[in-house]
Amino acid sequence: MLLRATHTTTYRYSEPVSICHTEVHLAPRPSSRQRLLEHELVIRPEPANLDERLDYFGNPVTFFCLSEPHDTLTITSHSVVALDGQAPPLTGISPPWQEVCDQLRRRDNPDTLAACEFTFESPLIQLGPEFAAYAAKSFTPGRPLLEAAFDLSHRIFTGFTYDQRATTVTTPVREVLKTKQGVCQDFAHFFIACLRSLGLPARYVSGYLRSGPNSIGAEASHAWVAVFSPGYGWFDFDPTNDVMPAADHVTVAWGRDYSDVTPVKGVALGGGEQTISVAVEVVPVPPPAHAETD
Repeated sequence: MLLRATHTTTYRYSEPVSICHTEVHLAPRPSSRQRLLEHELVIRPEPANLDERLDYFGNPVTFFCLSEPHDTLTITSHSVVALDGQAPPLTGISPPWQEVCDQLRRRDNPDTLAACEFTFESPLIQLGPEFAAYAAKSFTPGRPLLEAAFDLSHRIFTGFTYDQRATTVTTPVREVLKTKQGVCQDFAHFFIACLRSLGLPARYVSGYLRSGPNSIGAEASHAWVAVFSPGYGWFDFDPTNDVMPAADHVTVAWGRDYSDVTPVKGVALGGGEQTISVAVEVVPVPPPAHAETD
């Protein structure tokens, strides 16, 4: 499956901005399940230079500076990604979740040790007994990890209401548990808080969802969760759409929470009041034509 993702962020200012420094996570991250075929970042006004590197988590990140006055800043990312489209694994193949906790405590191999950094609190995710209690209905004794995680994802999908007006990027995860309302970012943060409160590794995944009438959260950057199972690796769960992501999800970056992988963030001098608009479109594209050979 080939998907083309176009992500446009526009800042409009009531007064000119004299200088701004901006960081973006907009280039899809290559992985075993997706290949980045094309990527172009278009910035208007055009900065004098761009600095590209990998962040701590291995995500592509771009920095730029604008030092000329401007009252509008537009950042557009164009990407084409090839997804393998493999069917999600059978959730019953994973070990019991309590056995996973025991393996993590031993930290006796590099993969398990690396996963442990995703078991702690992070800037936007707190841990606590209330999250463990919510998860307990899914994480019953002896239940396979992935089966329990999928059940928790389904319960969030059925028990929480998607409402773009209910939260902001700074809404505490405890407030999300209280109101049971929010957007994909909130549901991902809550899912992660539940797993980490049980001692299980979970990371925040930022990306895109294929546009369509049945896709919830495809109009902007999307977010979901990856869960670690020793010996098998990381598995994705999208509680906003009640699926394990496959051919419709494009991974851009992952980290501890939204603050690690914010699509666009920065600082500006001047500008007065600002308005921000974001538009995302993810559509299938035909595979490239291959030249005939003798």
